[in-house]
Amino acid sequence: MSVTIKDFYADWCGPCETQDPILEEISEEWGDQCDIEKIDVDEQQDVANEYHVRSLPTLVIEQDGEIVDRFVGVTPRDDIEDSLQDAGLQ
Repeated sequence: MSVTIKDFYADWCGPCETQDPILEEISEEWGDQCDIEKIDVDEQQDVANEYHVRSLPTLVIEQDGEIVDRFVGVTPRDDIEDSLQDAGLQ
């Protein structure tokens, strides 16, 4: 099973800077079970469009390539962890 958090962000986005430390904590605790992929929407507009990203930050959680959850705006660590557990991680 493969779980990925896609973090859609931009360097000019203030809330994205608020999200970063939360994702760093997630990476430290869950990094051996899931990958965090940072996607700069200014550099990868095609990927942002593919995922219908309209607001930042947006987090998309995928399990085996299928979207299982999506968060728009700064998302608390507990909500992300709940989603990872729903995706089958312990």
